[in-house]
Amino acid sequence: MNEAETIMPAIEKESVSDAVRKLLEKARAAQQAYERYNQAQVDEVVTAVAWVVVNPKNNPELAELAVAETGLGKVEDKIGKNRRKTMGLLRDLREAKSVGVVAEYPDRGITEIARPVGVVGAVLPATNPVATPINNAMNALKGRNAILYSPSPSGQRTCARVVELIHQELSRIGAPVELVQPLPPPAGKAMMLEMMRQVDLVVVTGSQNNVRAAYSSGTPAIGVGRGNATVIVDESADLSDAATKIARSKCYDHATSCSSDNSLVILNAIYEPMLKALEGEGGALLTPVEKQKLQQVMWMDGRLSGQIIAKPAATICQVAGLMRPELLAARFLMVEEDGFGPAYPFSGEKLSPVLTLYRARDFGAAFEITQGILEYQGKGHSCGIYTKNDEHIMRLGLEMPVCRVLVNQAHVFATGGSFDNGLPFSLSMGCGTWGRNSISNNLNYRHYLNITRISRTIPPREVTEEELFASFRAKYGI
Repeated sequence: MNEAETIMPAIEKESVSDAVRKLLEKARAAQQAYERYNQAQVDEVVTAVAWVVVNPKNNPELAELAVAETGLGKVEDKIGKNRRKTMGLLRDLREAKSVGVVAEYPDRGITEIARPVGVVGAVLPATNPVATPINNAMNALKGRNAILYSPSPSGQRTCARVVELIHQELSRIGAPVELVQPLPPPAGKAMMLEMMRQVDLVVVTGSQNNVRAAYSSGTPAIGVGRGNATVIVDESADLSDAATKIARSKCYDHATSCSSDNSLVILNAIYEPMLKALEGEGGALLTPVEKQKLQQVMWMDGRLSGQIIAKPAATICQVAGLMRPELLAARFLMVEEDGFGPAYPFSGEKLSPVLTLYRARDFGAAFEITQGILEYQGKGHSCGIYTKNDEHIMRLGLEMPVCRVLVNQAHVFATGGSFDNGLPFSLSMGCGTWGRNSISNNLNYRHYLNITRISRTIPPREVTEEELFASFRAKYGI
C-alpha cells in the first residue's frame, strides 16, 4: 500500500485522482499549443510572468500577503527578494536558447534540439510563496512546458493570487492561461502525491519529506537538499567586511532562506576581534545559561519550533524569556558551541536570526569542524569562507562535500546566483549525491528540457590497441 492509499478512503482517492487528472488535461492541451511557439514568443511569455512581481503595483501586495498568511519573514526583504531573484533570472534566460537547435558540434556530427518535458509539478515552500512559483514558472515556460503548483498549506492564498496575476499577464499577450495552474484548495498531501504521480516531471523545493516522496513517486524528479550554511573566517580575512556581510545575510528575511548563515567557524587568532566586529553589526552573544533557555524553546521533540522560525530576534527573546536589554535590542543572536550532531542542536539549521560560533585553533581544525557540521546537516549544499588565501579556498573546493564554495560573499545573496557572481539565479539549490539529490547545480531552465540529439556520420576515429595500452603494458611489464 502506498502513502496516498493510507491517508484517504477509496472514494476520496478517486475524487483526488479525478481532480488532478482534470487539471492535467487542461495543462496538456495548453502545453501542446504552446509547444508550437517560436523562441521570440516563448521569451515574451517568460517576460510576462516576470512582470507579475517586477510590477511595483503587485510586489508589495504579494509580499504582504505572504508574510500575513505564512507568518514567516519580513515584508520589505520579500519585496527585495521577489524583484532581485526575478530580475536576475530574466537576465539569465533572456539570451538562452530553448527552442529548436540549441547547439551544434560539427566535429562530432551532433546537433542538439531542445524539446519540452511536458507538464511540471512544482511543490512550493512556505518560506518563499511568491518568488519560488514565479521562478519555477519562468524556467518551465522557457522550455515550452506547462506547470502545476502544489503550494504549502500555509501559502495557498498567496499561491492563488500569484496565479491570478500570472493569468492576467498571459491573457494580455494571448497565451493559454492553463499553462500555469494551482491544485485546488485544500491542496493537501494526498493531492500533492497524486500530482507527483500524474505529471511528467516533479520539482520540489523545501521539505525533505516532500523531496523523498517525489523521488519515490515513479515520476522523474528533481529535489533539492537541506541547507545549513557554514562559513569559515580565517586570519587573512577583512573582518569588517566579513562581519557586515554575515550580519546582512543572517538577518535577511528573518533567515527564511536555506542559504542563511547558520554556523561561523573563526580561527583562534582573530576570534575576539571578529566577535567584536559582529557585535558592532548588531549581534549579541548569549551566556551559557541564556543559551540553554533558548535551546529549550527552539526545538520541540527534535523539531524547530514554529514560534522561532523566521521570527525577529526580539520575538525569539520574548519566547525564550531572555529579557536582557542587549538581547532584546539585537539584530541577531549568537551562541558559542564546541560540538556538532544531535546532542548539539545549535550545529544544525536554525531558520532564524541565531548564529552559532565555533573557535578553531587553525585552518585544519576549521576544516574539520565545518565538515563535521555538514555531515550532521546540510551536506552537499554549500559552505563559505572569508579569506585572501587561495590554498584554503582550493582545499574546500577539492575536499569539502559541498556543491558550492562561496568566497568573501554574503551567503544568502550569493548561493542562488548574484549579479556579481556566475552562479545561475535560482531559489532551489541541488546538493548532488551528498544531499541525496539528482542535481548538483542551481536548478535552472536546462533541467526543464529534453534534448534530442541528431547524430550524423563523421570520419572514423579508430584507435589501435598499441595506442591505448602501450604505456600501461610497459609500466607493468605485460
